[in-house]
Amino acid sequence: MIKQQNVKLGFALAMLTAVMWGIVPIAIKYALVVVDPLTLAWSRLAISALGITIWLAYKKQFPNLMMFKKRRRFILLMIAGFGLLGNFALFASAVQYLSATASQVVAQTGIMIFMISSAFIFKERLRPTQIIGILVLLTGLVLFFNKNIVDLFSNMSAYSIGIWLGLLASVSWACYALAQKVLLRKLRAEQLLWLIYLICTVFLLPFTSPSKMANADATQLFAIIFCGLNTIIAYGALVMAMERWQAAQVSAITTLTPLFALIFSDLFALIWPEKFAMQYLNILGYIGAVSVVAGAMFATIGHYLWHPRKGWLINLNKGEE
Repeated sequence: MIKQQNVKLGFALAMLTAVMWGIVPIAIKYALVVVDPLTLAWSRLAISALGITIWLAYKKQFPNLMMFKKRRRFILLMIAGFGLLGNFALFASAVQYLSATASQVVAQTGIMIFMISSAFIFKERLRPTQIIGILVLLTGLVLFFNKNIVDLFSNMSAYSIGIWLGLLASVSWACYALAQKVLLRKLRAEQLLWLIYLICTVFLLPFTSPSKMANADATQLFAIIFCGLNTIIAYGALVMAMERWQAAQVSAITTLTPLFALIFSDLFALIWPEKFAMQYLNILGYIGAVSVVAGAMFATIGHYLWHPRKGWLINLNKGEE
């Protein structure tokens, strides 16, 4: 049984992950003023690789690379590596055209793609709650982008390009998550992330221009470094949260990311209006953002709350008490 103090710590760590993921697109958008998306993605991965290298050296827990002599494991590692590389590069590219909130709203489709793909690849049956959650998420997307939904299919505007890049980033993340799901049976999460970050850093380097960072002012350089540290802190907190709390509940908390992106975007715009732009959503947009989060959350933990035959399980549990 999970101890109560561990549950509280797990909740706090999951919230930290959601907050960090909510802030990172704001920092990315600010850093992209001086560097290109590929260079920024590379710097995030390089800083993360360095950080985990130090951690694994301290713990003396480097993975045994001989396990990848098996062709299947090596292929899965490459899929995971290039999946995460594509996610980082495409997400940074999408943020060029979208607001921080919009980019994180689109990113929630990764959960949907992962669930549907798992059903086909791992022969996992989609629960009714997952199907309902996915439908609510899709409805939320339509509501959030209600002012631009027609342009998405009829006109390749900058905003439309951003949305499509964000969707491709979600597909890339789902590929990474599917391969990771298998590899985690043989590796610890931090060991796998270390290998993936190294692969991404090496393969992305020829397509980057690190010299551009020399043109950054103090605040832009802070944003670049923060993006890298954000990755270490967010994924580190996520791993520790899952060690102390059930994975489904942790995943549910992280679906709050778009709401944190919305809150911090407007907060930064109020504090530093000369550096950050205020977001302007209509009422349908706000309803859509909440619906996307609610759909992703229900798809993740809905089976703990509702059963198609038994009804709401919360009321049932109270009755049993």
